[in-house]
Parts: sequence; C-alpha cells; structure tokens
Amino acid sequence: MNFAATQLFNTRAGYATGRPLTSSLRRDGQAALRSQVAAVARGEGGRSLTVHLSQPGPDGALRVTLAALRPPGEPQPAVLAAFQPDSGTPVATSSATLPAARAAGRDAVDGAPAQPDLAEVTRHAELLDLVDDMATALLRVTLAGDGPEEVIGRAAELLHGRFADWVIADLAEDGTGAPRRMVALGPPEAAGERTASLAEQDPAGCPLVADALNDGVSALRVSPPDANAFGRDATGAPVLVREEVTSLLCIPLRVSPTSPVLGALTLFRTGGRSAFEMAEAGAADRVSRHIALALSRPRVRDA
Repeated sequence: MNFAATQLFNTRAGYATGRPLTSSLRRDGQAALRSQVAAVARGEGGRSLTVHLSQPGPDGALRVTLAALRPPGEPQPAVLAAFQPDSGTPVATSSATLPAARAAGRDAVDGAPAQPDLAEVTRHAELLDLVDDMATALLRVTLAGDGPEEVIGRAAELLHGRFADWVIADLAEDGTGAPRRMVALGPPEAAGERTASLAEQDPAGCPLVADALNDGVSALRVSPPDANAFGRDATGAPVLVREEVTSLLCIPLRVSPTSPVLGALTLFRTGGRSAFEMAEAGAADRVSRHIALALSRPRVRDA
C-alpha cells in the first residue's frame, strides 16, 4: 500500500503487509475480488469492478482496477490493484496518478509541505546500518578464508535478536538434493530442547524452505495462515504454533535471480514484536545476496 491507499483503507502499510486484502471488504465483494485477481494472474487480462469497504468511509463504493505485473526474477506474476472512489477521482494508485499536490510531496488538504515520519526515518536508518554491518562482517569472514559454517554462523549471530527472534539457515547439498540445517538460533527462553528440536529438523519437511531451495521463492507471512508451513517438531507439533510465530521471512540465498540457490534463510518474529514490513523484507533480501556472495567465494587455503 502507498500512502494514499493507507488513508483510503484507514490502516498502516506495515499492518496491512501479509494480510489478505479482501479482509478489508464487505463479504459480498470478497469472493468477486479474489476470482478477478486470480483471472488476472492467469493472464486473462486486466479488469475492474466495484467493491465496498467493511468499514464504510466517506467515499462509499470503490472502483478497483487490476493489472498484471511481472517483477524481474520472480517466477509468478504479481497483480497491481488501484483503488479509487467510484466517482472516478484517482486516490490510491501510484504517485503518477495521485492528485498533483500529493504527488509533489505536499499535503493535499492545506498545501503545507509533507512532514517526514520520524519513526519511519529512524527505521530506515536502522535497516541501512544492518545491511552495512552484515557486509562488513561477511567481508571479514571471507578474507579470513573461512568456510560456509563460519559464514552462515556469523550472519545468523548478527541477525539474531537485533532483527529476528529466530534465525534458521539451511544449505543445499550439491548433487544430493538433500538440504542441511546449519544454524538454529532462538530466544533465550527457547534454549535447550526447543532450539535443539529445530536444529535437528529435516529442512526437506519445511514447505517454505523447500519452495525457497527448489523454486527460489521468497515468502513474507504475517499471522501465518498455514500452521504447517515450517513443518512439525519431533512430537508432531507445528513449529509455527509451538513458537507462537507472528510473522516470518523465508528467503533463498543466491547471488542473482538467475543464479543457483545455495540455501535458505528463515527469520521468525514472535510474541508482541512488530511484524515484518516490506522495507524489512527488502533489507533481508539484500542481506541474503551478501551471504550468497560470501558462500560462493572460493576459500583461501594455505599453500
């Protein structure tokens, strides 16, 4: 969601990330929107329809226009949804179709310059620091000639606690097709049996990891709807339920969209911690490329 869309839906972009868009609509329009989005994703062409918010706003009925997008490197198409009041005045699309005052970065109500959100600016700086610290740490590891275990271990330590409550890393085995779990770091209260259970889990039994390793598919989930998306522990309990995971990222480790997948990085947030947002997913994607570069670099061996 862009800024205008958050106003139209009366929600924050970070809150909306990972949640079904149809949950904001009246029941009589939910199935219709889902079916039309599916048709666009199948390549049957763009289309538009009228929907209503579950919490009606001053604009009443909304007109949604759907168009297919093909992001570079992604195996599946995406669908862009542009919402506007049914009167036809554009409100919630890209900045190119917003009212001129808002597209120019000014408040459309009183013409005053838009003020930056201090929390967003601070979070952006924190993400830049994270990416920079990761690059620095991986450079030191690779220059020392360390192997994959050290590379993955150092990267996981940097992300653990600072960015995610759980950090889990799996590497693909060349030629065997059997992935190997390298790291499982959890919160202090999970030390012992719970952490050991995840460390010993077979990555092949985790659908999200399998998708990342086999198809290069990234996943961002908020309030994960599929309890079995990360498999089950030795007792048969779904890992996501046992650890009370509220949001997760699962990202393939590869240098570029056309490069082989070297592994998968999975991050969990639990309890009352804020859910992963799109900006954080973007930072994690950059971090995953840095890790892949470090993994793919030939080791420096003593003569």
